[in-house]
Amino acid sequence: MTSDTPSELLDCIELETGPQPTHAVIWLHGLGADGNDFAPIVPELRLPAAPAVRFVFPHAPVQPVTINGGMHMRSWYDILVMDLVRREDAAGIRRSEAAVRALIARENARGIPTSRIVLAGFSQGCAVTLHTGLRLPEKLAGMMGLSGYLPLLDAASAERHGANADTPIFLAHGEYDPVVNIARATASRDMLTSLGHDVRWHTYPMQHSVCAEEIADIRDFLMEVLK
Repeated sequence: MTSDTPSELLDCIELETGPQPTHAVIWLHGLGADGNDFAPIVPELRLPAAPAVRFVFPHAPVQPVTINGGMHMRSWYDILVMDLVRREDAAGIRRSEAAVRALIARENARGIPTSRIVLAGFSQGCAVTLHTGLRLPEKLAGMMGLSGYLPLLDAASAERHGANADTPIFLAHGEYDPVVNIARATASRDMLTSLGHDVRWHTYPMQHSVCAEEIADIRDFLMEVLK
């Protein structure tokens, strides 16, 4: 359910693990970062040469962010209050959903079906990943949500599509995250589990970041779903 259609595709960083990729990972960065943020992780994943995977790291639009005094920065949606629940930028989240759907459609046009695409994201990118993945009418290979949460919880059950009812969802969070409290992540996990989703839950002794153990677990997950 989207109310906005992007007029043009987001700019992206792309890395391919081999020629003529047959699979893709669309990976969304967090607030204030850009598509370069997670590109260095690709070689650390040590994925095999086959199947070849295209990693797509889009740059979020630059827009004002309320909790940062209206400062302009790359953001998938506005953050209105720190508790992340009381008031959410539903229109902004849905605009980003439309932008991600457009990136999926481009991969389809390049010969990669949605069933061979993993949606991934960190923090805000995690929120958009989970929001979009639940609503897609085509089955994904998997979803990865890192240090984030499922937004618009009250709408998730009514708006979700059955296509990804059994799609594996990798969720990971830092036990000491001061930005997105782990309680918000566990609430998202519990919501997804209650809806029957296949949630793979991981926690690590870290803050709002990524660690070596998590990268190893991401590799295992990608090796499983990118077949």
